[in-house]
Amino acid sequence: MPEKASTVEFPALPSELPATVHERHAHTIQIPFHLRVRHGVRKPHNWLQLVRFGMVGASGYVVNLAVFALCLHAIGIDYRVSAVIAWIVSVLNNFWLNRHWTFRARQAHPVGQGVRFFAVSLVTFGFTYLVLIGLVEGAGVTKVLAQAIAVAVGMPLNFVGQKLWSFRL
Repeated sequence: MPEKASTVEFPALPSELPATVHERHAHTIQIPFHLRVRHGVRKPHNWLQLVRFGMVGASGYVVNLAVFALCLHAIGIDYRVSAVIAWIVSVLNNFWLNRHWTFRARQAHPVGQGVRFFAVSLVTFGFTYLVLIGLVEGAGVTKVLAQAIAVAVGMPLNFVGQKLWSFRL
């Protein structure tokens, strides 16, 4: 299987152009995926983002489970609908915290980021929703425990999507 590569553009002024020409031309270099990963894991900033993302995720996790349990037990809403409500509340909490603290991506337009964040979160929710139903219906796990497991299982997928798409700088 061929290795994936990224394109990195380096602006340069070709020497054959007169000095008065201010147009910049880009030269493209292919960087293999494994070199990008190796470079990325050596940056402390990326590890700090992962820790912050985990802390925001932990707060969202608590918010999600609290809203889920409240909807399920105190209000008596079906666990599938409770999962949707809990997801909406935690996604709003996590977007704000990730935008302003984890990725510090305040210079980008919030609506564009919000749409990307919501899309990644929706894909992750679809995955966790299937895990939740599988654990409750298929394995007989209690609903709150199943929700706790499902949300935890979706965290890596969510981090990668948010880092690489929603909050890329």
